[in-house]
Amino acid sequence: MNFSFARLKPRRLHEAMAAASAVSPGTGASLAGTLPRSKFAARIAGTAQAVTAATPGERIDSATATLAAAHDATLLTCSDLGLRVGNTRRSRVLIEGLNLTARRGEFWCVLGANGAGKTTLLHTLAGLRAPDGGSLQLAGRAMAQWSARDAACLRGFLPQGGDALFGLSTLQAVLLGRHPHSRSQFGLTWESDEDLAIAHAALEQLDLAELADREVSSLSGGERQRVALAALLAQDPLVYLLDEPLNHLDLRHQLGVMALLRDQALRHGRLVMASVHDASLAARFATHALVIVGPGRCVAGPADEVLTDEVLSAALGHALRRVQVDGQTLVVAM
Repeated sequence: MNFSFARLKPRRLHEAMAAASAVSPGTGASLAGTLPRSKFAARIAGTAQAVTAATPGERIDSATATLAAAHDATLLTCSDLGLRVGNTRRSRVLIEGLNLTARRGEFWCVLGANGAGKTTLLHTLAGLRAPDGGSLQLAGRAMAQWSARDAACLRGFLPQGGDALFGLSTLQAVLLGRHPHSRSQFGLTWESDEDLAIAHAALEQLDLAELADREVSSLSGGERQRVALAALLAQDPLVYLLDEPLNHLDLRHQLGVMALLRDQALRHGRLVMASVHDASLAARFATHALVIVGPGRCVAGPADEVLTDEVLSAALGHALRRVQVDGQTLVVAM
């Protein structure tokens, strides 16, 4: 199932919370709607609080620091970012010299051929691996400066594959997305009434309400994907990072997910970055696009400027052409 939840261990809290943060929104054509706003989101929407600048290497743990930085429009910044795979003797360049500024209200689609580096890029942006060159900032601070809990409130990640949640109901799986916001005492964590209301609202948005009590392992692949998406929606981060969120979904739910992700960006001020293989869906819904064209080279910017016939054809290894049908942009193979 495409949802990852790591067990918390003190010395691996950063990785665990990044995984526990992993889940996301969206589906069906009738899925428009608004979740009850969490206290965290509501406080972010208010006036940002002043915060003393941290010295280099200093960890930021206070919620005040989280809110003040998150209020800024720029949420992700890459400076001369480089990514490689393989060992030091036989490494392969994926991305080189990427400079990128991604802001609230933007929906980025990441495209490229198999093995081009889409997953590696998203893992890096989520803080699950260090870049091989350059620097990465989340809401104006280096990733390492955020406490695990505050970082998990800021960004969530939906991986392609994850742990099987045997024995959990659909509702329990979605509630895992509330973990960064939940109260804890004496090593125990429990959900509030607000957490339950947010989880139920996410199930409603994803047409999963009738499956709330079903065990996750009994669901179809597409239903499990929607559970993972609902958990990230319940997590309510400012930054959504999704690695192929359309996996296993039928056409109706693919369109619904893309519409909901765009809605999260445009109406709710989130930053959404998702890898997709369907260039037509990217052209139809994305405000911005990042296309990995070849070893080391990326083209990034507004979708209408980036998703050209030339760029897509070079990146995907086949002649492609954009056409207009009833006012919608489609990308067709020649």
